[in-house]
Amino acid sequence: MWSGISLIQLNIMEENNRILIVDDEKDLCEILQFNLESEGFEIDIAHSGEDALKQDLQDYDLILLDVMMEGVSGYKVANTIRKELKLTVPIIFLTAKIEENDILTGFNVGGDDYIAKPFSIKEVVARIKAILKRGTVTGQESNTIGVGDLKIDLKKKIITIGGENINLTRKEFEILSLLAKNMGQYISREEILKRIWKDDVIVTERNVDVNIARLRKKIGEYGASIKGKSGYGYCFQ
Repeated sequence: MWSGISLIQLNIMEENNRILIVDDEKDLCEILQFNLESEGFEIDIAHSGEDALKQDLQDYDLILLDVMMEGVSGYKVANTIRKELKLTVPIIFLTAKIEENDILTGFNVGGDDYIAKPFSIKEVVARIKAILKRGTVTGQESNTIGVGDLKIDLKKKIITIGGENINLTRKEFEILSLLAKNMGQYISREEILKRIWKDDVIVTERNVDVNIARLRKKIGEYGASIKGKSGYGYCFQ
């Protein structure tokens, strides 16, 4: 299986990314700090939403943000970051609130990912790395996305694995490109339909499932990296 993601002219893991942990559970903050620093990240901690908003947030590459804190909630912090401060720094919510409405609220106020407590440190590290890598991929910065030996040439509309061309339909290519550009983030079937099929009124969400099933088969071992989750949609991890 592939060991990581390589992007043209950029190796994210060589950078010392700065992360702000915002959580009122001090023991949890210490555990996260120890493990993330072991992975090479620079870590700062704020034990409340108020303290977090006092930081120079534009200096951080990612924010781990608890939802349920006394005073200013994580949702309010995220909303302030997006609406008032106009910052695009990635935000991962850490919370015990895992109802669908809670998760949708997190995404609606600007969250990039949502990790339920209790969680494994390995999962947190993997999600962080995926989002940091995903954040560097834009159509303006690079025409190629690389995942192991799978390469997506966005300009030539070509997929290769180990240098061999993979024959995808146009829709399959567009779906894979969309998921890869938003690495680690779930995209709903409705959103995929809107972006890929656009004004075609005769398709349904079932078309998304069928195309993804075919896509998984065509890209072999990488097909397992396309994750589906009921109520959320699909993501490439």
